[in-house]
Amino acid sequence: MPASIRIQREDFDVAVETAALTQGRPDVGAVVAFTGFCRDEDGRLSALELEHYPGMAEAELARIVSDAEARWPLCGVTIIHRFGAIRPGEQIVLVLTAASHRRAAFEAAEFLMDYLKTRAPFWKREHLADGRIGAWVEAAAKDDDAAARWERP
Repeated sequence: MPASIRIQREDFDVAVETAALTQGRPDVGAVVAFTGFCRDEDGRLSALELEHYPGMAEAELARIVSDAEARWPLCGVTIIHRFGAIRPGEQIVLVLTAASHRRAAFEAAEFLMDYLKTRAPFWKREHLADGRIGAWVEAAAKDDDAAARWERP
């Protein structure tokens, strides 16, 4: 089953996406779902603005998924990443991994999220609760460290 990769403005339904990934698939023994949400950063944010480079972002996500599929015996993958203004409490990203066994599903989901945080071409800008537009968010060193553990010698 080819991976489903979507970058969209609209929200998503985790249950609907999980059903689509597993329907008619008796080989699926485990699905791991990661849903990322926008935080309010202790009341400081009113929204997080996400931008991407169309075409380039989808191609990079496809490369990341291809790498995961080469590492683990996956039955399917779904990645949905939203763009636009995302308010605190709203969903930003969904990663679903399906496999015959749980370990592959768990590890692949973690790998995909680590690489989404570091390699996917998305830019985030904070919109502050006081009405000001904040800075573009810099990549966090902890995200680079998390992704580095997956590098092969």
